[in-house]
Amino acid sequence: MAIPPKPWPTGLVEQPEPLVRRVLAPNPSPYTYTGTQTYLVGNAGTIAVIDPGPDDPDHLAALEAAIGDAKIGAIMCTHTHRDHSPAAMPLAQRTGAPIVGCAPLVLDDAGPRVDAPFDRTYEPDRVLEDGESMTGPGWTLTAVATPGHTSNHLCFALEESGALFTGDHVMGWSTSVIVPPDGDMGDYMASLARLYERDDRVYYSAHGAPIEKPRQLVRGMIGHRRQRENQILRLLGDAPGPIEGLVPQMYKGLDPRLTGAAGMSVKAHLIDLERRGMVSRSGDIWQTI
Repeated sequence: MAIPPKPWPTGLVEQPEPLVRRVLAPNPSPYTYTGTQTYLVGNAGTIAVIDPGPDDPDHLAALEAAIGDAKIGAIMCTHTHRDHSPAAMPLAQRTGAPIVGCAPLVLDDAGPRVDAPFDRTYEPDRVLEDGESMTGPGWTLTAVATPGHTSNHLCFALEESGALFTGDHVMGWSTSVIVPPDGDMGDYMASLARLYERDDRVYYSAHGAPIEKPRQLVRGMIGHRRQRENQILRLLGDAPGPIEGLVPQMYKGLDPRLTGAAGMSVKAHLIDLERRGMVSRSGDIWQTI
């Protein structure tokens, strides 16, 4: 999906529902859409901040203005890509709030990056396990483990309203990029299946509009990935080949800036298919079994 024309609500406070406000960070890109959305949960003195975003002075100033006199009970991060968590440390230093949420994770990637690199500054005071909660006046946020985009990815369920903060696992503008070795297509599909079994009312993702029909979208995402999987098997069935030969056949009219991301998604599918005994590789050449 193309990035919409400006103006975007960068730095402004929007309120999609009584317990939830959001502030858009000034970091638009082909991978972040109009930017990272930071969410403020609660309105009765103590709030939670979800995905504080990049360590950008303008974004931090916008967050502090939105927070006002409220106390931050927890700074909560869905995962540690650098468009999500770097503002956690300076915000914690300024407010004394604890950093809570996903586990720390830093990988050195020998290949070209096709998404945000990992945040080396992230140091949580508490790592939330699946099903653990943080609470404040009128709000409860429960961790839902959703590995796949990254191995440490969490969603947060707002129990009082039925909203789910989905980070990059399910986004309001695009499918998630799965980048091996940490990104895992099998885990991602299992996490999607897990969300499909839930009854969340709305998804608030870190990028893009609210998702008002979440189960319908998740069902479509699962179907889309299965179609990609079948497309790979069909193409390799016709002729073994490298990933570079599959991408242009699978992604017609792709923005050249997203070629690397498409290649990584194909690679993630191939690794999953290899694990399931459906394809094999010799060097850079993949073939069906």
